[in-house]
Amino acid sequence: MTVRPDRAEVLVVGAGPAGLTAACELARRGLRVRVVDMAARPRRAGDSGGAVALHPRTLETLDQMGLAGPLLAQGRHVDAFTLFAGGRRLVRLAGGHGGMPTRFPFTLVIGQPRAEALLRKAARRFGVRVEWGVRLLGFAQSADGDTPVRVRLAHADGREEAYEADWLVGCDGRHSTVRRQLGLPLLGQSAQSLEIVDAPVAGAGLDPGSIHWVHTDGQALLMLPYARDGHWRLLHTAAADAAADLRPPAQRFSQKLSAGLGREVRVGEPEWSSVLAFRRRMATRMRVGRCFLVGDAAHVHSPAAGQGVNTGIQEAYNLAWKLAMVERGSAGRALLDTYEAERLPVCRALLGSQTTHLLGQLAGLVLPAVMDLVRGTGLMHRAIGRTIQRNVLDTLSGPEPGYPTSPLNTRVDGAGLPGAGSRAAVPPAGAADPGTDGLRAELRDPRWSLLYVPEGTGEAVDTALAAREQHRDWLSVRTVALGGGPAPLADPEGRLREGLGLAAGSWLLIRPDGYVAAGGRQLTTTALDEALRPLDTEPVRSLAPLTTRRAG
Repeated sequence: MTVRPDRAEVLVVGAGPAGLTAACELARRGLRVRVVDMAARPRRAGDSGGAVALHPRTLETLDQMGLAGPLLAQGRHVDAFTLFAGGRRLVRLAGGHGGMPTRFPFTLVIGQPRAEALLRKAARRFGVRVEWGVRLLGFAQSADGDTPVRVRLAHADGREEAYEADWLVGCDGRHSTVRRQLGLPLLGQSAQSLEIVDAPVAGAGLDPGSIHWVHTDGQALLMLPYARDGHWRLLHTAAADAAADLRPPAQRFSQKLSAGLGREVRVGEPEWSSVLAFRRRMATRMRVGRCFLVGDAAHVHSPAAGQGVNTGIQEAYNLAWKLAMVERGSAGRALLDTYEAERLPVCRALLGSQTTHLLGQLAGLVLPAVMDLVRGTGLMHRAIGRTIQRNVLDTLSGPEPGYPTSPLNTRVDGAGLPGAGSRAAVPPAGAADPGTDGLRAELRDPRWSLLYVPEGTGEAVDTALAAREQHRDWLSVRTVALGGGPAPLADPEGRLREGLGLAAGSWLLIRPDGYVAAGGRQLTTTALDEALRPLDTEPVRSLAPLTTRRAG
């Protein structure tokens, strides 16, 4: 067995979207990262299969990483939902995400191989390259967590390797070796089976900017448009029927779509197809000592809603900045407990939501209303729309509700300010605006952000200056104003201040992942010390030297 003399601070197992996100963000924050994956090679950009839908909150996360632009250029923007039954279109919901305070009010449909290729390119810019054909055999860690994780790896040539890393991050999927070694089973219940194909579709005449739900023969079929014109992902609930039907998938899907849409549709030879049985299950822990679970390693979902890849990316981002702060000595190790405290409730809520098996949700909740309409009972289209909006779109594609019970939250004292644990977001103005564009750029900074609106030259300014000097390695301090001042974030139109509820003298403390930790109407040393206490940092020191220096 060989022993490598070099040692990464973090070993990431698994090079899917979650693992690559973790690698990028850890390396961007200056940590040494090693990534291994048991697959012989990466998915190629032209490969099919994998998840295809990225939702608004995930796009915001990727924008903070500087990756939203390349992804948007290669994917299909989808902002509508269209419902068909009985051979005719019943309702089309446009702008389903329009009321969200997000710069990305749509779902992006992009093949997972393309998304992974962009993430690998980003990782290489930070000096991280995936080692393919390397399998995790096992690992050990001390009970007190004071020593590195000792790992055994197997290479494709049969060579075994002993390795040490300060931290182990398991992003190795639903059959996670990391999870099994930690003794954490996936608990939950069975869900539906789905037949999935990626194929060209001709004759449908469908809007490529919409997801389409087609009811036919008592079953549901979902269609998501790829960026390549005429190519779709098709998901069908009749997996049992598919096993008994000996016709090729193209013929079966052609027949069902033709009946549901009311016109002849031709589905071409699938580029990829699978019948997958999915279960809604999750682990009860996401951290044990120096080892963490991220994404499908911790929870599994139906693929219909694309929630697996979205939650995995968001979890990796949540963990990376915390792990980097602890490893660099900017925060106490208790900060790592907040990863599990914040993400486990999100996982429970997601698995408890019926949108984790979207087709069954639509069939069960929307279909009775649909059939009333088909039978001519006069049910209004907008009633169906409200049902879909409430039970599907808002939960399926919307930003997370946030972390309202996070241990990192302290009081937000002031009406109109975002609540602690909520996303610091401003609705897009429809045109370029210095203030909102400045917030977007600020959230790309890997540090925390302290935003404040000056009022005179009192304690607020002194507190901000002291915090900037003392915590500059991990805290960005910005003045939000018409212009000028130390580290200004110009807001000449006032849209940023209005969107965040910032008045003269008020402040917000924003985490590296874009969530509000604290805020108030008056920035004081006492209030900021309280807000930073969960990080186990030193209080803001005496302001007298700064005050004297500024006065002189």
